[in-house]
Amino acid sequence: MPSRPGLRPTPDRVRETLFNWLGQRLEGLACLDLFAGSGALGFEAASRGAARVVMVEQDSSALAALNETRARLGARQVELVRGDAFEYLEGAGERFDVVFLDPPFRQNAAAAALERLAERLAPGARVYVESERPLELAQWRELKRARAGQVSYQLLERR
Repeated sequence: MPSRPGLRPTPDRVRETLFNWLGQRLEGLACLDLFAGSGALGFEAASRGAARVVMVEQDSSALAALNETRARLGARQVELVRGDAFEYLEGAGERFDVVFLDPPFRQNAAAAALERLAERLAPGARVYVESERPLELAQWRELKRARAGQVSYQLLERR
């Protein structure tokens, strides 16, 4: 994965906790990795049986690395989308069971993305959010929360 400012792959310990929260198997689920970056969360979901994983990434070098990883893993259920995460949410018609939301820090994009997610969520969908501090939004119910170093992470569902 190319080095670039703001790219922070989700640490192994955090990923392990997240997939304990979600359940070890994601058989048949549709997942969205909205700010894919290294793709760690999306590829982990694919390895755990997700039927479909859409990864959205704007940076061309990161997207090239994601494409290489997808080919190396033979992850045919992974679709890569080059573009802006917010534009993707506006134009997509698909609904997802699990959304991974790990935007670059210091852009305050997590709350804005959550506001735009409603139309993209399947009934009972869960949303994982990584941010500098926990988010508390009226239309979201927190299922789980933890912290690792400077990263706060939560599992949410829409009220």
